[in-house]
Amino acid sequence: MHEIMCPHCQRAFTVDEAGYADIVKQVRDSEFEAQLHERLVLAEQDKRQALQLAEADSAARLQRAAAEKDAEIQQLQARVEASATAQKLAVAEALSAVEKDRDALAGQLEQARREQEAAIALAEAKLEAAARQEAVARETELQELRARIASMELAQKLELSEAVSAVARERDELKNELERAALEKQLAERSLKEHHALQLKDRDGEIERLKDFKARLSTKMVGETLEQHCEVTFNQIRATAFPNAYFEKDNDARTGSKGDFIFRDRDVSGIEIVSIMFEMKNEADGTASKHRNEDFLKELDKDRREKGCEYAVLVSLLEPESELYNGGIVDVSHRYPKMYVIRPQFFIPLITLLRNAALNSAQVKAELEQVKSQNIDITHFESELDGFKDAFGRNYDLASRQFQEAIKRIDTSIAEMQKVKDNLLKSENNLRLANDKAQGVTIKKLTRGNPTMQRKFAELARGDADADAAAGAEQSGSARA
Repeated sequence: MHEIMCPHCQRAFTVDEAGYADIVKQVRDSEFEAQLHERLVLAEQDKRQALQLAEADSAARLQRAAAEKDAEIQQLQARVEASATAQKLAVAEALSAVEKDRDALAGQLEQARREQEAAIALAEAKLEAAARQEAVARETELQELRARIASMELAQKLELSEAVSAVARERDELKNELERAALEKQLAERSLKEHHALQLKDRDGEIERLKDFKARLSTKMVGETLEQHCEVTFNQIRATAFPNAYFEKDNDARTGSKGDFIFRDRDVSGIEIVSIMFEMKNEADGTASKHRNEDFLKELDKDRREKGCEYAVLVSLLEPESELYNGGIVDVSHRYPKMYVIRPQFFIPLITLLRNAALNSAQVKAELEQVKSQNIDITHFESELDGFKDAFGRNYDLASRQFQEAIKRIDTSIAEMQKVKDNLLKSENNLRLANDKAQGVTIKKLTRGNPTMQRKFAELARGDADADAAAGAEQSGSARA
């Protein structure tokens, strides 16, 4: 156990070994860190001071060495200048012409070398700048072309997808409309067949009355003709059944013949949907020469063509015993196109039948014309789409060719600049060789093969030796004295 005094309250308390060891460890750790920090700070300060002293010492040493070196240099320069002055005075006359030529040649060579180096440096700078600009322009152009091609490809894909989706929608709509038109046509044909079947059934009921028609005709149509009977019958239902119809007698005999009545019906928009030329034929029972229906068919077809009618109908009471004509509506289109022979009781039913068939036909024709116009629009759209594809392909090929041509031109320019650079390097090599030759020029080489100059230089050398000997003798004499 250890007793510890609190520094604040001055009270003593005891702790066990483990607690005391912890407290001692904490105190030691904190003191150690504080001391370590202080020593690090002091070491850093000592380091700075040592560095400053070393720098100051180095600067002083450098100054002293520089001063000593300057003094030695001055002494050597003085000596060199003294000897050089003596030598220059001795050889000035002999070497003046040679030195002048040498200096002139060296100056020219130096000037040429400097100019060549400047030209080479300028050419290299221009070449590097041009190459850098060409590379930057080429890279910029390549990036622009890539971006343009990518945008064009994306736009083309979007346009193609939109066009294909639009064509698919229109195709589905047209297909649905065609199916609906076919269904409506089937329903109309079925309705027409049912209507014809009902009419045929009614016709069988009329056959019985037809047998008595002949006897009743003499009493019913007393004082009126068959034409008047048909006109009255039509006018009775004209306002309700045929409000837009034209039914009048044919009074135009300019071609030499004419029919009895012309029927024309129009739709609400005023477009003619059906036209019929009517011819009524009847004869009394006491007539000696009996006519046949076929006797009037040719003339009726002629009148139909001349008056511009679509159908021709012969309303006839001739051949009353003929089962063919008494059976109902007789189609004689195998003899003359769009021609029928009927009895008077089928006058209104035939007009209704032809008018309804014309209405259905007109509706189907209108729908077919609409489908044809839509098909024409689709064909035009497909042709325009193909034209756009062809134009885009041509533009893409043109851009690609121009891009390749630009790359070829850039490569050619780079090759030309490389040739210029090689020529400049060759010129620099030649100038270097010339400079080496100029630097290799010496007095000995210049006087080779020239005995006069060799004698002059030998005399100068002997004069220098004599002067040195005289100077040595003077120094020895003064030493003895």
